[in-house]
Amino acid sequence: MRLENKIAIITGAGQGIGAATAKRFAQEGARVVLAARRLELLQQVADDIIADGGIATVFSVDIADEEAVRQLVAHAVEAHGKLDIVVNNAVLMVPGMLANHDTRAWRQNFHVSLDGAMFLMREAYPQLKANRGAVVNVSSVCGLLGSAGTAGYSAAKAGMLALTRNAAMEWGKKGVRVNSIVPGVFLTPPTQGLMPDEASQAATAKSVPIGRIGDPVECANAILFLASDEASYITGAELVVDGGRTAELNTGTASWD
Repeated sequence: MRLENKIAIITGAGQGIGAATAKRFAQEGARVVLAARRLELLQQVADDIIADGGIATVFSVDIADEEAVRQLVAHAVEAHGKLDIVVNNAVLMVPGMLANHDTRAWRQNFHVSLDGAMFLMREAYPQLKANRGAVVNVSSVCGLLGSAGTAGYSAAKAGMLALTRNAAMEWGKKGVRVNSIVPGVFLTPPTQGLMPDEASQAATAKSVPIGRIGDPVECANAILFLASDEASYITGAELVVDGGRTAELNTGTASWD
């Protein structure tokens, strides 16, 4: 098993990519600590993992609260004796056009995606250093490219990429690897809210070179790879998992068929 005897904290684990990652980690032998605000969602994921023979505990946390993050790490170490892997997947997207973006809404994007990631990395560092651990930060293609109406979210996700690179430089000689996953569009509860019907999903799928929307398990598999020893010589990297969407040059209405 690729994560046998590893202990992992996964934030945003109640649904979507986070839930899929928790299940894949457990299938590969990790004992997982599922963290998010909504305890009922976390418990459903934990129940699925336990029913499948895995080991999972849950912890309700506001990842933007420093003291709550300290308690999360303490819970993981108390329950399992150590901590090897951190997956920063918690997310909050508060949209707004830049010209009239509400200041509080702008900062909310940073509190969860960027501040929360830093808090957890900082708090987990002693354990990660002791166990030659790994961090995987889940960013977004919005952190690479512009997206109208998501300036705050995009800026926070771009900041997460920079945070990843800096941590990789500072922690590499301590034996800690830090990488980013950059997801494109996946069929998760939040994106389903934006694409509520088959027509809107088909239109989105058409914009992806591979021709479809991603399954959260496909992103989870990429996260699993970066967290595992298979990626032992990879740090400071950005692995884009988007069906080729960011690789395609926008040629407008041109057609070469």
